[in-house]
Amino acid sequence: MTFASIFAIVVGLGMIIQWTMSYLSKQIPELETEPIRIGFHIAAEMVTALMLIVGGIGLLTRSPWASTLYPIAIGMLFYTAIVSPGYFAQRGKWIWVLIFAVLILLAIVSVLLVAGNGIG
Repeated sequence: MTFASIFAIVVGLGMIIQWTMSYLSKQIPELETEPIRIGFHIAAEMVTALMLIVGGIGLLTRSPWASTLYPIAIGMLFYTAIVSPGYFAQRGKWIWVLIFAVLILLAIVSVLLVAGNGIG
């Protein structure tokens, strides 16, 4: 359970940090070319990140609502971790595709650990 909690919190914080750094370093060209689409995409990623952080904290504190929130947050992560690598694959940035694959594997482990503890 601790792994799943820490995993969710770290990934959520990592998502926020990654988007913040990309924004500050002006590495989101879609803000100029596709501002509406990327705005919705970033908003979805921020909601996912916040859900992961709150869900992870809920698991750590054994809050009763965590059994509902955590699976939703992980489901949101699965979606983004499956869709997002296409952007990087299109640009030949295969290390990012690998990172997303590892993220998916760790998320699966996380779900199995939580399910094995009778939560969710």
